[in-house]
Amino acid sequence: MIKRNPGFANLTAGYLFPEIARRRREYLAAHPEAKLISLGIGNTTEPLTPHVDAGLVDYAKRLSTKEGYAGYGDEQGLTALRERIAAVFYGGKIAADEVFVSDGAKCDIGRLQLLFGRDVEVAVQDPSYPVYVDGTVIIGAAGSYSDGKKGGHAGYAGIRYLPCTEANGYFPDLKDLPENGLVYFCSPNNPTGAVATKAQLAALVEAAFKKGSIIIYDAAYAEFIRDPSLPKSIFEIDGARECAIEVNSFSKPIGFTGVRLGWTIVPKELKYADGVSINGDWNRVCTTVFNGASNIAQYGGLASLEPEGLKEMRSLTDFYLGNAKLIRAALEKLGVSCIGGDNAPYIWARFPGRASWDVFAEILDKCHVVTTPGSGFGPAGESFIRFSAFGHREDVVEACGRLDRLGK
Repeated sequence: MIKRNPGFANLTAGYLFPEIARRRREYLAAHPEAKLISLGIGNTTEPLTPHVDAGLVDYAKRLSTKEGYAGYGDEQGLTALRERIAAVFYGGKIAADEVFVSDGAKCDIGRLQLLFGRDVEVAVQDPSYPVYVDGTVIIGAAGSYSDGKKGGHAGYAGIRYLPCTEANGYFPDLKDLPENGLVYFCSPNNPTGAVATKAQLAALVEAAFKKGSIIIYDAAYAEFIRDPSLPKSIFEIDGARECAIEVNSFSKPIGFTGVRLGWTIVPKELKYADGVSINGDWNRVCTTVFNGASNIAQYGGLASLEPEGLKEMRSLTDFYLGNAKLIRAALEKLGVSCIGGDNAPYIWARFPGRASWDVFAEILDKCHVVTTPGSGFGPAGESFIRFSAFGHREDVVEACGRLDRLGK
């Protein structure tokens, strides 16, 4: 019989979020009377805004006419959408043919590994979004997992974990970047909510370029940044076009978590060691294993980048940031140390000396609130809990009131 891809065997049991869902189901089975409120998974909750919804609906109606019907489109995305993304988010620093529209940032992050294969060294922020690590393991660029109990550090063999802690301002030691490797970097960060400054990103770009490494920059939460001094894109930094790929998404800023629409920027200056264009290979990946994002979703994306859509995007992200402010205030009232929630929709809360899954279980049991254990994001996440601001306002207010039970 055919052999299993050993990458799957190397994965630890259960992706983080399905594991949270499993524990939630088990708790409800044992406590059917409990009314659980989720401040865990970063799934948007508010209805689509009117102008964006109209963009989706209007195009869907056109598909029922002979004149308006369209089948396959360009795998790289609608030209008009690529042009608008380049203009609105990058102000001319990026050309339209460097924009590749997709069905979401997470999907692209997984596909990007196809460009580099299993023989590349990978570094990730610790803590970090699990798909960076799990995608690396599946493709075979990392080995088996160690819990660190028999010596050494917890984590997967072959992955460099770059600790981002309170002690270093949640920004890694750049001396630890790999030579000729991949560096996953997320800002605003998921899960910590920390945002890198322009000076920090400039140092990251300089270090990556000197090491011959490529940064895969996840900017999925950029539209939550309110501090004008903080960069929203790696391409605000000189030199980034020669050492960075940027992934972004419509999921969180306009509620497209279920609609599915994102994009990846691959600059033409980006080359492999032999001088071959990475942009060209990414184009080949998109045209080979992907048939393009939904036409309907892309017209919703176009609507979101019109003046009225941008106003709605700002209003929606303001709403979630309002939730974040409430959650952080409730935690700080209890004396819990937190970061995030000001330029990001996540709050990173510290419970010193305690296992994250134990704190998760206590909050679930005492408060009937679902959170995310920090250890699921990497070894440096132990003793932390991530709170998500994605929720209906009345649920967030109720959850904040219930958190008082932790102090009793």
